[in-house]
Amino acid sequence: MTNQNDVVLEALSLAVAARVPVLLWGPPGAGKSSAVEDMCRSIDATYEVVIASIREPSDFSGLPVITDNGVEFAPPRWAKRLCDAGSGVLFLDEISTAPPAVQAALLRVVLERVVGDLTLPDELAIVAAANPPDQAADGWDLSAPLANRFCHLDWHVDPMTVATGLVAGFPTPFIPTLPKEWENQIPIAAGLVGGFLSVRQSLAIQPPIERALAGRAWPSPRTWEMLSRLLAAAFAIEASMETRRNLVIGCVGDGAGLEFLTWLQELDLPNPEAALMDPDSVDFPERGDRLYAALSAVAGAVASDPTPDRWLAGWRVLEKAASQSPDIGAIAARVLAQIRPDGVSAPPEASIFLPVLEAAGLLE
Repeated sequence: MTNQNDVVLEALSLAVAARVPVLLWGPPGAGKSSAVEDMCRSIDATYEVVIASIREPSDFSGLPVITDNGVEFAPPRWAKRLCDAGSGVLFLDEISTAPPAVQAALLRVVLERVVGDLTLPDELAIVAAANPPDQAADGWDLSAPLANRFCHLDWHVDPMTVATGLVAGFPTPFIPTLPKEWENQIPIAAGLVGGFLSVRQSLAIQPPIERALAGRAWPSPRTWEMLSRLLAAAFAIEASMETRRNLVIGCVGDGAGLEFLTWLQELDLPNPEAALMDPDSVDFPERGDRLYAALSAVAGAVASDPTPDRWLAGWRVLEKAASQSPDIGAIAARVLAQIRPDGVSAPPEASIFLPVLEAAGLLE
């Protein structure tokens, strides 16, 4: 039987590799910090721990200093060390016991990776840990804006793992390595998300009314975009379904997440590579949301390797599948238009999408 935390660690490692901020929730003393530290050591990553609960807002927004150029906001040493390293992991511990002013100062750090006047490296990953408010010392509910910047994962305590680890030592977390071209999967994952939201439009953004729930995962354009990146990473390494489930619910919450997972299970989409090889051999779904997802997957496949032949084949697929519903194929057509190989003219199959693209303002 798979340890629940093995699945959580795989989800955590994918978030770190995809540079999506991730937050571990669990009781005090459950080993969250140790797991993150072991993970960083296993991949030889620079590791900076900042305990948010004992920090001041200026530790994240920068200390104001008067200079000849006016007021500058000096970053702390930990931020300079990460910047000098060029990559690594910033671990924000005890984030749920940070007062509201500190949480507000963290907003820009987590989303934009900016500390004071210093911009942290793009290769930096952000991991946080929190105790549920009822289990934390003077805990606070996480503010909705800060919570919506994370993928939330629940950390569990398995008694047998603890018992075995105390005697034989705790195993080093296994961290999968993403293939070099994993980001080519992002358009395909985004197509799946877009197909779902085309029929469940109310879930595009749905902030919870209750403050406690707003401090966990909930759907917004930001978290759906985060999910697209995480699903792409999961597809690239063929992560388990349980890991994908953790990532989906961790980004958009239980309600929207379970709906999306159910919708994914009901899909029966054609292989985009088979469609590009021979459009006439593939049966495309008639239902709008599924067709949207299928065409987005085809466009994403072309984007991953946009040779002239594949680009032209992509238009043939769109014309065959969406000739009766050009509005459904408009987004996929826009993707193809944006990746046109140099020196290649649009084929006749593209003409049916021009009115829809122009009406939607998708053409310059």
